[in-house]
Amino acid sequence: MNKLNIDKKAIRELAEIMNETGLGEIEIENGDHRLRVSRGSSASPVVTETVQAVMPAAAAAPVAAPAAPDAGSHPGAVKSPMVGTVYLSPEPGSAPFVRPGDTVSQGQTLLIVEAMKTMNPIAAPKAGKVVEILVDNEEPVEYGQPLAIIE
Repeated sequence: MNKLNIDKKAIRELAEIMNETGLGEIEIENGDHRLRVSRGSSASPVVTETVQAVMPAAAAAPVAAPAAPDAGSHPGAVKSPMVGTVYLSPEPGSAPFVRPGDTVSQGQTLLIVEAMKTMNPIAAPKAGKVVEILVDNEEPVEYGQPLAIIE
């Protein structure tokens, strides 16, 4: 049996993010390693680390297909690259970076996700029209969560 090499610093940082944002669960994935920290029925975080076997692409099957399309499956969905808190404007009280109906260019800042006290601008992956902003200002977001739709 192989002993897992658990990164205790990463676990502490994820638990701190959970406490700051009030999230019930955080999961990060790096290659074939996945680290999940979640709160059970008690207030203390529970840690699960999974090492997934690499499967050929042809053998991989989706776990469950969604019944109806959601914003995350929209081809123009801009997803969060990290867990954090969303800010729609550069500073409190100022105008948002973009609004629904705005035309944006590729690379233009759409919003900011703060993670571990670092402000990370989220740029438009393509030029187009902002159809919808799917999050509210100062809302906690998960990795992969749809933030906006650009067509």
